[in-house]
Amino acid sequence: MKLRKKALAPLLATLIAALLATVGGLTSMRRASAASLTEVTGFGTNPTGLRMYEYVPANVTAHPAILVAVHYCTGSGPAMYSGTEFASLADRYGFIVVYPSATRSGSCFDVSTPGALTHNGNSDPVGIVSMVQWEEQHRNGDAGRVYVTGISSGAMMTNVLLGDYPDVFKAGAAFAGVPFGCFATTDGSMWNSACANGQISKTPQQWGDLVRAAYPGYTGARPRMEVWHGTADGTLNYNNFGEEIKEWTNVLGVSQTPSYTDHPQSSWTRTRYGGTGTTAPVEGISVQGAGHGVYQTGMGELALRFMGLIGDGSTPTPTPTPTPTPPGGSGPCAVSDTVSAWNTGLTESITIKNTGGSTINGWSLAFTLPGGQTITSGWNAAFTGSSGQVTATNVSYNGSLAPGASTSFGFQATHTGDTAKPPAFTLNGSACTVS
Repeated sequence: MKLRKKALAPLLATLIAALLATVGGLTSMRRASAASLTEVTGFGTNPTGLRMYEYVPANVTAHPAILVAVHYCTGSGPAMYSGTEFASLADRYGFIVVYPSATRSGSCFDVSTPGALTHNGNSDPVGIVSMVQWEEQHRNGDAGRVYVTGISSGAMMTNVLLGDYPDVFKAGAAFAGVPFGCFATTDGSMWNSACANGQISKTPQQWGDLVRAAYPGYTGARPRMEVWHGTADGTLNYNNFGEEIKEWTNVLGVSQTPSYTDHPQSSWTRTRYGGTGTTAPVEGISVQGAGHGVYQTGMGELALRFMGLIGDGSTPTPTPTPTPTPPGGSGPCAVSDTVSAWNTGLTESITIKNTGGSTINGWSLAFTLPGGQTITSGWNAAFTGSSGQVTATNVSYNGSLAPGASTSFGFQATHTGDTAKPPAFTLNGSACTVS
């Protein structure tokens, strides 16, 4: 009997160990599968009280790249998380996304004050770099693969971060921004109308000198830059697109004459400077007819390929892009819109119908909200912009519309008295009939 107990003891220990390992493995799997946006507090020096949100995918790599995704005015880190595809791309490729949130009135980032335009200054860029350093220290983030992208105010901050911290960021992609230093002010304001209206023009050398002055004495490598802009941008004039290209070609020491030009979509013109491959030093993508809400789903992956965060960066031919606007001329769509309003809020339900003869694979509906309306949440679409010009883009399950098919999405918004519907809608650049 004693012999049996002695013989069974190792077997029982093995079984118990195996059971504990299995339970532990299941627990780890449950934790790993529960990837979600998480706020991080106490992340380091943060002079302007920014908030930090991180997305760590379940399949995060052992030494992951870090992408900083910076929101637009009136936005937030969580809005940038839910309104762009960077988290889903992180799920596919195993990198970490950091979403900073501005906390001042209007939720714009400081890209204007001397403290924001200086390496180790006293404004928002310092807090954002603290977030990056926290990820490196606590998530084993790769300090050699740190990237930044942003929309509108976030695009301006992308320019600023690349200028202030060339030792931190490897590359950036700015959607509807302005050059580093263009928004500088001396009157205490954070808004520069001359820059916003496209009235500030400098030589490439002057722009480059502004960037170099942000970090005097720095002689290391400079981050590469990709800029996107809509030709009909009514918020940050399209002239800023050319000024950004002048600035960054000078900073990176390459010719202003494009070395490669193509059209990934019929309304896009892509130019590369200093190289022909996907990771050329500077790249510009001009979107004909697009307004300030130029960003749409699919552009994010192109930006990551330019930055070198994903892909080998060696392909000189056009990279995969969203499906082009379907043929059919003007008006291959009809939109119906219903508003239910109360004293300070409303909900709006919008239905898109494909009235053309070809299937639409991937849609983007642009419209302008009446003054005082601000979107607070939405469903069945991803939204770029929350007031003024807004773009709603399909999500994964409703992007395909056969001829005659319809899909609906909606949002909740606050208002200051005007509860009217948007007067017009454009689907993938074509005007829709409104019923």
